[in-house]
Amino acid sequence: MSQIEALPKDDNPFADGAAFIDGDYVPIGEARIPITDYGFLHSDVTYDVVAVWGGGFFRLADHLDRFFRGIDKLHMQSPFDRSQMSAILAECVSRAGLREAYVKMILTRGTPPPGGRDPRTCENQFYAFAVPYIWIAPPEKQVQGLHLTVSSVPRISPESVDPTVKNFHWGDMVQGLYEAFDRGGETAVLTDGKGNITEGPGFNLFASLSGRLVTPDSGVLKGITRMTVIELAESLNVKVDVGTLTEAELRTADEIFISSTAGGVIPVSRLDGAPIGDGAPGPLALRLRQMYWDAHDDPKYVTPIDYR
Repeated sequence: MSQIEALPKDDNPFADGAAFIDGDYVPIGEARIPITDYGFLHSDVTYDVVAVWGGGFFRLADHLDRFFRGIDKLHMQSPFDRSQMSAILAECVSRAGLREAYVKMILTRGTPPPGGRDPRTCENQFYAFAVPYIWIAPPEKQVQGLHLTVSSVPRISPESVDPTVKNFHWGDMVQGLYEAFDRGGETAVLTDGKGNITEGPGFNLFASLSGRLVTPDSGVLKGITRMTVIELAESLNVKVDVGTLTEAELRTADEIFISSTAGGVIPVSRLDGAPIGDGAPGPLALRLRQMYWDAHDDPKYVTPIDYR
C-alpha cells in the first residue's frame, strides 16, 4: 500500500482528483495549462476518456487506439508511447485512490514560438487527469429514463470537423442543450440538418425499430461504449444496423437509449415530451444496461490498476 493510499481521504491532497501537468502530478484543483496553448485558443486538441470501475480500466486498449488515431489525423505527435501513457493514467487514479473514476487524456497543439502562427512549430503537450466517476445522467434518473429532445441546431459538418476525432468543438452541442432545457428536456440529440440523427453531447444514440437496433454511422464519434453495445446486442442475436437513422424513424421507435463512457447504457423514456412506448425504460435497453455493467467484471475488457 502506498503512502498516498494509506492516508485518510481528508489528508490526501489528491482526494478530489489528480492531474498530470508538465511532467508532474498535482492535485486537480491546482492543474493549469498555459493560456497561449492552441488547445485553449483554437480548440486545436484531441482527447479521450476512459472509465475506471471497481479498480480497473474498462477497454483501455480501445480508448488508446482511438486516441492515437486522432493524434495522427491532426498531424500531432505524442511525447509518450502507449505504455508510458497507460502508466501515467494509472498513476493519476492511484494517487487519488479512486476505485471508480473518470479519466481523461488530452493532447494539445501547444504554443508556437513568440510571434509565430505556424502550427508545425508547436511542441504538442500531453495532459491527463482522474476525478471521481462522472455520470451523464445520475443512476436514479436512469430508472425513469431521460427526456430527450431533437435539436433544431444542426451538428457541425463532418467535412469541417471530423467527429471520429474527439474534440472540444461543442458550440453546437451547448446550443442544443440550452434549447432542450428551454423545452423541458434533459438532453438533446442533433441532426445533420438534412433530417438524419447524429449524436448528442457526450453520447451516441440507439433506436429499436421493429426488432432491429439502429445507430447512426455518419457525423458521429465511434464510441467505445457504442461498440460494446453493438457487441452485446449481437450476442443476443439482435440485428444491429449501423447506418442512417432519420428523425422520422426515431419518432416511431419502440425504444430509444443512449450510450456513453459517462454512464453506460441510459434509457430514454420521452422524446420531445411524447412517451416512448409506455413511457418507461424498454426491456432491451434494460437488458443491455445490465450486460454492460456485468462486462466490467470480464477480464477481457478490464485492465486492473496497481494501487501500490
